[in-house]
Amino acid sequence: GIGLANRELNVANNPETKFRLGSITKQFTATAIVLLEQRGKLKLQDTLDKHIPDAPGAWGTIQIHHLLSHTAGVPSYTSDASYRREMFKPFPMPELIGRFRSKPLEFEPGAEWKYSNSGYVLLGDIIQRVSGMSYEEFLEKNIFKPIGMNNSGYDHFETVFPNRASGYTRAGGRWENAAYLDMTQPHAAGALYSTVDDLYLWDQALATDRILSSTALERMYTPVKNSYGYGWVIAEEFGTKVIGHGGGINGFATFIARTPADKTLVVVLSNVESTNAGKIARDLRGILYDKPVAVPKLRQRISMSGEKFDPFQGRYELAPGFQIRVWREGNRFLTQATGQGQAEIFPESDTKFFLKAVDAQISFEKNPEGKVSRLILHQNGRNTPGKRIE
Repeated sequence: GIGLANRELNVANNPETKFRLGSITKQFTATAIVLLEQRGKLKLQDTLDKHIPDAPGAWGTIQIHHLLSHTAGVPSYTSDASYRREMFKPFPMPELIGRFRSKPLEFEPGAEWKYSNSGYVLLGDIIQRVSGMSYEEFLEKNIFKPIGMNNSGYDHFETVFPNRASGYTRAGGRWENAAYLDMTQPHAAGALYSTVDDLYLWDQALATDRILSSTALERMYTPVKNSYGYGWVIAEEFGTKVIGHGGGINGFATFIARTPADKTLVVVLSNVESTNAGKIARDLRGILYDKPVAVPKLRQRISMSGEKFDPFQGRYELAPGFQIRVWREGNRFLTQATGQGQAEIFPESDTKFFLKAVDAQISFEKNPEGKVSRLILHQNGRNTPGKRIE
């Protein structure tokens, strides 16, 4: 454990500290769905109207398989401009689904890939309808208790439980408590908490048939589109197949990386939302495989007014389903990528910015008319352009 679980009380992080998982939650949701199929309660090819009778007509061709793999085309409610304004409000499931049920699909189900928290909220609704239990109760009885994950569960802000980490953000060089989020909103897309030791138990259970059969697990680990299976990203790194996923939620950043072939596991849980947990995980794996680990260079911040920053605000699309949003709050300049937590960016020139917690930079380019037309993300030795779409 490094750093503090609670900065006000000077309590250190340790292996018993409980962190919000963010989107690591999705692998538990996917497991619950596949477990229900294994028990004959549903089929992954079932369309939504079979389990959600009041589903709108536009969802008639969406299969559970599409929700699991982010190929359904349902717009993600967390990308809506109103999301941050309403983070503090409780949203029961019908109201949560109501935030996106009337919106048109972004593409024909199965045709494309786009990360969608809405899809996993719908999976949570299906779990509840099919099992007759709450999402929280189903996971507790069918996953957490059977494998001894006694320090994991659905995070309720009002509940007092030992070793809970407080979530933080950095603002203008100082620490702040992260913005409040009512935990009814992330639900099956990101509402769980856990510890590093519990996630080790999870990894060990997935190495056996204690929860799912080997055939079912292989389906979860098979990419559908964009290297995404069911609740897991499948990649190759250092010559080995890695099954992993990241998470970002108010005050927290997380990453889990499993290598079944040689039984290695890396888990990174941080209670600072701007932490690049994925990079830390990759560097730890690099050390494990005797690979060089790059040290980021020190960058110098310059002074910039909010009005000078304003022309850069907007959304930029770097790939189908992956966008970067740039905006300011007072004199703070912020950015957020699809599926990740927000992070502060700092100017080092009139058009170039850098992140402190992540070895990444952003630069902006203008068109012949002098308007900002695209963003370029500089990270991991790659320069990825993104067209301004909003």
